[in-house]
Amino acid sequence: MSTDTQRAAETSPEGIPAATIIIFRACPDGGDPQVLMTVRSRNLTFAGGMAVFPGGRVDPADSALGEQVAADASIALTPDEAAHQIAAIRETLEETGLALGLAGEINAERARQARAMLEEVKALAPVLDAFDWSLDLSQITPFARWFPKNEKLSRVYDTRFYLADLGTGEVDVSIDHSENTRLFWTSARAALASAETGEIKLIFPTRRNLERLALFKSYDEARAQAEAIPVRTIVPKIDESGGQPMLTIMEDAGYPITAELLETVARG
Repeated sequence: MSTDTQRAAETSPEGIPAATIIIFRACPDGGDPQVLMTVRSRNLTFAGGMAVFPGGRVDPADSALGEQVAADASIALTPDEAAHQIAAIRETLEETGLALGLAGEINAERARQARAMLEEVKALAPVLDAFDWSLDLSQITPFARWFPKNEKLSRVYDTRFYLADLGTGEVDVSIDHSENTRLFWTSARAALASAETGEIKLIFPTRRNLERLALFKSYDEARAQAEAIPVRTIVPKIDESGGQPMLTIMEDAGYPITAELLETVARG
């Protein structure tokens, strides 16, 4: 393993590299598109008990495979970006049972078997070999990157968000029984409403992303905006110029709400 590969998987002054996929599906009753969310175990150090999108940290094996992928001249990705996309695919399979960003003979039973193998080997490359699958990174679209620095947190994640679409129909998902206590499909608007009533809890980045997702009537609309706005690292800042401290983000990254009273913010 190269030094760069090791460094990508470790906590650094720039934060822990992580990735997540915001998974869309068409609403069964024809309403707003739905996204898949998970409620994290309260025992977890980061965002315990919070509703988030499935995802997790970039592992050394993701970085090693990312280096191989980026070596293909036909794929215009850096090793670092490839590693993040691979991590998002691996975490999605691990946490939800959904095989996204992959090509080959894929059905519910083979996805279940692949997930079981992944839980044992802890790396995506052996699973791809065993099931004769390949990566299809065209299925996921970069959407955002959040690095909410906070000196009060023992772990700070630098997370890249991606979009993917399941299309229509019912799709079976199940929790991984380790990090998650619940998986559920919801529209972005419904998730925000549930947060207002206290049914779910949201950290600052998740709330802002849901507000952005609520702008879209379809996955295609979300993807079009994501492709039109270059992904820049969002680092929330505290603004005390107005009397009451506000946690703010940049105003040109596609988000309809860019500030929240600091006293109401949940930050993990």
